[in-house]
Amino acid sequence: MPWLFGFKGESGFSARNTAEDVTRGIDGHGLTAIVTGPTSGIGLETARVLALRGVHVIMGARNVESAAKCKENIIKGCPGATIDIMKIDVSSLESITNFANEYISKGLPLNILIGNAGVFCPPFSLTKDGIESQFATNYLGHFHLANLLLDTMKNTAKSCGQEGRIALVASDFHKLTYKGGIMFDKLNDEKSYNSLYAYGQSKLANILHAKELARRLKEEGADVTINALHPGIIATDISRHSNFLSICIYGVFKHVQKNVQQGASTTCYLALSPKVKGVSGGYFLDNNKAKPGSKARDDELAKKLWECSMELTKSK
Repeated sequence: MPWLFGFKGESGFSARNTAEDVTRGIDGHGLTAIVTGPTSGIGLETARVLALRGVHVIMGARNVESAAKCKENIIKGCPGATIDIMKIDVSSLESITNFANEYISKGLPLNILIGNAGVFCPPFSLTKDGIESQFATNYLGHFHLANLLLDTMKNTAKSCGQEGRIALVASDFHKLTYKGGIMFDKLNDEKSYNSLYAYGQSKLANILHAKELARRLKEEGADVTINALHPGIIATDISRHSNFLSICIYGVFKHVQKNVQQGASTTCYLALSPKVKGVSGGYFLDNNKAKPGSKARDDELAKKLWECSMELTKSK
């Protein structure tokens, strides 16, 4: 197991490297990034390290009071940090649309979009849009957000001459999903719901999203890349709503858990490293490109998911 020995991959980094390690020496001044789920765990560390490197960070948070406290703590450790807070609930398509409209109205550039917010194995529930909560929060919300802000990212890339980057926090649990990968005909069916499979489904969707959008961006010739990543097994509060079985599964792997600083490294690597310039549609773990499961490599499944997602978000 590479983690146990800290083997370095092609990038020169390993699972043991932290977000500060993989971004050391990189100047992010002049760049603007949105980070969802920035008030705890790897989202907070991602926001902190990007700000440390000079990036103007927009904390897209559901709880703006909590985000304000996080901002204050980041600035204490990095007085020169530029951080703003905007309210967004990635489980709500209306909230995402409002966020995007407000962002665009401010005339802000956008170089980096980090889709980090997520939930892990909660009991079955539907969002107010009638979408199963894990699919909505972990995947569909970020799909909608990326689509709404894509023109802003393309225009920013043109004006500054630097590629835009989208990084989606997925998981190796994408290999543990329903038969067929995405249960299109029963996405919101409580009787068919399995919390762990639904989590895997949502993370598979993240990788398929990166795959299909990368294809479309390449066809268009847009200077924006998108990649998905597995941050590793990390002890954060994402499992606060998990059932007993899911908590036990994480417990089995506790001996290979990363700390938060290591967990945020691959996200920050994809956001800032010159080593991934021009790389798009990939899946990364431990700061290196990796091969995802077979369903995540299915072109037709990726296209079908895109069409389904456009249908689910078209009136929002």
